[in-house]
Amino acid sequence: MMNRRSLLKSALLFGSAVIFAGPAAAQSNDGWITLFDGKNLDHFSPIGDANWRIEDGVLVADKASKISYLVSKDDYTDYQIRAEFWVSDDANSGVFIRCTDPTSVSSKTGYEVNIFDTRPDPSYGTGAIVDVAKVTTPIKAGGKWNVFEITVKGPRFDVVMNGVKTVENATDSKFPKGRVALQYGQGVVKFRKVEIKPM
Repeated sequence: MMNRRSLLKSALLFGSAVIFAGPAAAQSNDGWITLFDGKNLDHFSPIGDANWRIEDGVLVADKASKISYLVSKDDYTDYQIRAEFWVSDDANSGVFIRCTDPTSVSSKTGYEVNIFDTRPDPSYGTGAIVDVAKVTTPIKAGGKWNVFEITVKGPRFDVVMNGVKTVENATDSKFPKGRVALQYGQGVVKFRKVEIKPM
């Protein structure tokens, strides 16, 4: 059976017209697991006191006395993760990967793909992996919806934000597997879709 890419290639070679209706099956049915779908937080456990809540299908936090997290209930090793997020200009957030301690999340126990436009050291600002890979193309996230596409396979990491590579072929082997966590540090932080595809 021909997949979508093969079918399109054949159509281009032979001049046939091909019409695809709706999203590709690979985007919705090819191993992707939805961690947040706008309805509940069943896949996460909270750390800290951020006021995480769901408003109109969007996960929102805008208040906490300390840095807080939502931590996945499952461990993952090699995978791709897609996260759609919106932050205020002054926000401090991030998507943590391979967190080895589900009760204590930090860049010392996992990897932080940063969302922090105003970080004092901008080289590890939005789109970077803190203390592992500096951002190659700085992008501001504040005030708009953004998409992270993060790939982790063995010791290799790639990060794409809004279609732009911010980390490419970074390597580190301290943490081979662990949980996924969403961070609230300051400002307004929103997530509307988070999904993961184990490899």
